Amino acid sequence: MSKVGVLLLNMGGPDSLEAVKPFLYNLFSDPYIASFGIMQKPMAWLISFLRADKVKKAYERIGGKSPLKEITIDQAVCLENALGSGFKVLAGMSYWYPFIEDGVDEFKNSHIKKVVVLSLYPQFCTATTLSAVERFKKLANGIFEFKIIDSWCDYSLFIDVWIQQIEKSFEKYGSDAFVLFSAHGIPYSLYKKGDPYISEVERTVRAIVSKMRLKQWKICYQSRTGPVQWVKPSTEETIEALAKNGIKKTLVVPVSFVSDHIETLYEIDIVYKEKANILGLDLYRVPSLNTLPEFIEVLKNLVLDSL
Repeated sequence: MSKVGVLLLNMGGPDSLEAVKPFLYNLFSDPYIASFGIMQKPMAWLISFLRADKVKKAYERIGGKSPLKEITIDQAVCLENALGSGFKVLAGMSYWYPFIEDGVDEFKNSHIKKVVVLSLYPQFCTATTLSAVERFKKLANGIFEFKIIDSWCDYSLFIDVWIQQIEKSFEKYGSDAFVLFSAHGIPYSLYKKGDPYISEVERTVRAIVSKMRLKQWKICYQSRTGPVQWVKPSTEETIEALAKNGIKKTLVVPVSFVSDHIETLYEIDIVYKEKANILGLDLYRVPSLNTLPEFIEVLKNLVLDSL
């Protein structure tokens, strides 16, 4: 009997400093990320050329590469072990190796006929989730029978794992910390077009807050780039506001990221922490889910539920 394939979709990240520029080129070549029409490729080349040195410096601060490839592959191995011998689980990245195409080819070579595609973006967003899903569909239509899991923003087991992580952080740093739920931002224009991402982030946070009965918390958005208007409030602005209002301790929950990468390891752990310290605010981060056994159980149940 043929195995069921499971493809974990994620963005990917440069696995060396030399990979930064081509990674950025692949990222900005995607019209779902930034649409430039007939100028898509030239603009992607220009942006990657202009931004590469700055981005390299950020990666140098976290070991010279993104850990996302290794973490996602480890998640795939752990999930395959959890699901058992009837499954083959692979990682498929949008902008760096192993690409979605690599996963599809391996499933073909393994004579797999049925595939579950599981997006590792818990909250659906056109720029990330839809881009990856549509890429898979173009490759897979007529070849596999497939199921797509493209949103699980308030899936109960997922909420429970975040609660467990927050409670452990409260034990370590004190339950009097103000909780900041920091999610990756999106351009305001995308939100105005009806993209559901912001509402899905809010659903995740509401589920956590309701179960924990949190009193001190706020949602904010990080990772703004370019001259366009982004959704607010930004994480930086929120940190400034907390310090101004006399808050002395904050706990950042990277609520839209399930794995460590530049947004957690550099942006939160270095940039925001340094900024908070200057302002007299102690900033701590709730650890990412990565290969936490309870998180692998979340992924396992998502797959089994879909079948």
